[in-house]
Amino acid sequence: MIGNKKVKKEEDLDIEKREGGSEETGVEKGGLADSSPTLANDGPMSQTSAPVDGPMAELLRSAPEAPSIDDVVEGPVVAVGRARVFVDLHPYGTGIIYGREYLSARETLKNVNIGDIVTAKVVGTDNTEGYIELSLREARQALIWNEAEVAMQKKTSFELQITDANKGGLIITWNGIQGFLPASQLAPAHYPRVQDGDKDKIFAELKKMAGQRIEVMIITANPKEQKLIFSEKGAGTTERSSLVEKYHVGDVFQGLVTGATEFGVFVKLEEGLEGLVHISEMDWALVENPKTRYKVGEQVKVKVIEIKDGKVSLSIKALMEDPWTTASNKYKKDHKVDAVVIKYNKHGALASVEEGVAGLVHISEFASEADLRAKLELGKVYPFVITFFEPKERRMTLKPAV
Repeated sequence: MIGNKKVKKEEDLDIEKREGGSEETGVEKGGLADSSPTLANDGPMSQTSAPVDGPMAELLRSAPEAPSIDDVVEGPVVAVGRARVFVDLHPYGTGIIYGREYLSARETLKNVNIGDIVTAKVVGTDNTEGYIELSLREARQALIWNEAEVAMQKKTSFELQITDANKGGLIITWNGIQGFLPASQLAPAHYPRVQDGDKDKIFAELKKMAGQRIEVMIITANPKEQKLIFSEKGAGTTERSSLVEKYHVGDVFQGLVTGATEFGVFVKLEEGLEGLVHISEMDWALVENPKTRYKVGEQVKVKVIEIKDGKVSLSIKALMEDPWTTASNKYKKDHKVDAVVIKYNKHGALASVEEGVAGLVHISEFASEADLRAKLELGKVYPFVITFFEPKERRMTLKPAV
């Protein structure tokens, strides 16, 4: 959270001030003891009106947006006061850690030096003194949850200690966050073998596991609900490797959808082994939301397209005919075509000529983004001219027909 770089501390600043020195590090003359320092604020807080057109207007339009509440920011410490720390957030201004946010992180902040790099979360942007209010504690939590989400996507395995158990499963702590491992997600070797299925007996068996270390993966990471769920199935590297080695690129299987996310769907190939169908491998046509395409429990035919680091990548569209192959015989540059506008992006708009074949209508063909959206409405069909067509690269550009 905080980089190491030794500079002056608060005590040095107080000594300089008492001796009449006028060069307090990182602050204007006036001191840190009883008031906030007057710090240079280069953020976009000036009331000076900006020109509507010209180089300056273009520069302002291209400038990055100021941080908002809940954003995680980083910057060097420029001043350390009594129960407050100031962080340079160039070009947006100066951040401040004070009050309860300072108290909650005082053990960390007591060792901070001017020049140290601090990562913090924005908790307030309308401070009466013009500072951006920051929190180290919440930044740490945000970073941990982000790490959990990445680990879930990559199916990273962790060897963690079981701290406790309840009637539903096991309690496991990861990076300070308490998580849960449902009994149903235990590997066969650890699942309680109780003949009559008595819940009290199962609970007693689960309690015996407290203190043991097991290899698990994160299968749910929801920071809003503070929900962290683990699974032992397929987490063991040895177990996973022995399962994966049976598969080869090009193999086709019937699988079971076990989960859908914004980036694709997970398909169960066999007990203890799942593969990911990335959103880009779901269909030749644009897929906006994988969750609306497939439901958990649905059977789906998939093709293995990559095996790497014990992970299996799958494709659904690889089993479909490539529409760009047939399109190569139908379309040429300068051909006039009718296409439906299916999506806007930062480069312009995507227009579908036929299912799975879409071209980019670049924003440079219009006066502005607003002009593009006014003249090309989503879901409507318009006449276009093909300005570039490379079916082997699956690329096409269009412009409105005159």
